[in-house]
Amino acid sequence: MNLFQSLERNARSKSNKTAIIFNNNIHTYLEFNEEVNRIAHALINYGVKKGDKISIMMKNSDAFIFVFYGILKAGAVAVPINFRLTAHEVRYILDDSDSVLVFVDEEFAETVAKAREGNEKLQLQIIVGEKAEEQQIRLADFKSSLTTNPDLEVLESDDAEILYTSGTTGLPKGVLLDHHRVLHVAFMMTITMKIGTEDNLLHVAPLFHSAQLNLFLVSGTFLGSTQVVQQDFHPVETLKIISTHKISLFFGVPTMYNFFLQVPKGMFDVSSVTRLGYGAAPMPNATLQKSMEMFNTDQFFNLCGLTEGGPGGIFLTPEGHKAKFGVSGRANHFTDARIVDEAGGDVKPGEVGEFIIKAETIMKEYYKKTEETRKTLKDGWLYTGDLATIDGEGYITLVDRKKDMIISGGENVYSTEVEQVLYKHPDILEAAVIGIPHEVWGETVAAIVVPKENKKIEHENLLLFCRQELAGYKIPRVVYEMEQLPRNASGKVLKYKLRESYQGTPTI
Repeated sequence: MNLFQSLERNARSKSNKTAIIFNNNIHTYLEFNEEVNRIAHALINYGVKKGDKISIMMKNSDAFIFVFYGILKAGAVAVPINFRLTAHEVRYILDDSDSVLVFVDEEFAETVAKAREGNEKLQLQIIVGEKAEEQQIRLADFKSSLTTNPDLEVLESDDAEILYTSGTTGLPKGVLLDHHRVLHVAFMMTITMKIGTEDNLLHVAPLFHSAQLNLFLVSGTFLGSTQVVQQDFHPVETLKIISTHKISLFFGVPTMYNFFLQVPKGMFDVSSVTRLGYGAAPMPNATLQKSMEMFNTDQFFNLCGLTEGGPGGIFLTPEGHKAKFGVSGRANHFTDARIVDEAGGDVKPGEVGEFIIKAETIMKEYYKKTEETRKTLKDGWLYTGDLATIDGEGYITLVDRKKDMIISGGENVYSTEVEQVLYKHPDILEAAVIGIPHEVWGETVAAIVVPKENKKIEHENLLLFCRQELAGYKIPRVVYEMEQLPRNASGKVLKYKLRESYQGTPTI
């Protein structure tokens, strides 16, 4: 089995069913498969060989989906790139991935043209749009007229994707996944969230990210669901699409839910949504509770995984939310999970250790990075770098990244615990907690907050607020205000950027 056989099957058995809706474009499963075939044949005719790497720098669209599956059908490896990156950052990924071609939206063509300067491996830039310059070709002119399925054997063991990590601590690493691993992600999601043919899915989180791509696009295509694509997130427009297209399953990062909550109640009918997923970053408990009230359902799933896991890891079902509200979850149906100490032994319930997983979905390797792979994959286990606790029933709570833990006066402070309290403050829209240098304590706790519109955060009042729930050494001694927190495409706060900004700032 491979990732596109189900598409070919659906093109036969569900030929007239609506597969993809993007703006005014509506494609049946037959049309979906034919568009993919035109791209696959073009790639094969161009000389693309099995295993060649092909990058995609595109926003969410129907064309992104056709290109992604066309690359797979040609036996090549898809390399999605964050379209927000600079030419310097794109150059690194194009070179590191050994990409031979790149599909790019017209608005990013200049960025990619700069990024490919001096790159002898990259042969062609295929433009999704109307205008192509020298050494470029429009997708419309590149596509083949052939709409039949290519006669090329693609095995389950063949490589399918290189997904670059978010780079929250430095240069991103390429996570290599084959068809087998991504298929198991789809199987896991189908069982976990009970995705079915009758579902209408919305793709608004970026498709270059593993969560939306593998958890939902691959699963929806595998099952023959109807998939609505939104190019850019806007809370009002997204809620309008949910209402118009009767979306039944929604996935978003916590910041999306936070923005939903700023929209006046009752503007849109969201009663069609029967299941909601969140992940890619921690969801504050206060935001989660209010989101349940907004959607008038408790059918929320915490999908707590990482790109290196496929993504995969642990999840919290709606029943788990009722029993253990605020925890991260338990190992999903295809995964073993443990919390271990520095020696690799299991910690006792309540003790903090490193979260590790073993599953069919975890990456083959970091592409071309043997040493990093060796440090991360040990005896079949993926060492995530996340600190967590586990209780007697196997429920796991992630408390921080190893690199984000603050040590103040010899005491460990977990930034997520402090952030959960800050999000309860009525005037705070967003918050992040970091450690900054202190002459006496080594580090002290600093909070960076984004106030709600027309609100002002008073430091002394915030200290009093935090004292109600936090021990003294955990309370932020320094508070800064920002208009917006720096985040990567998956919604994770880039704390290393915050630390760089405030490392030399004296405490007050």
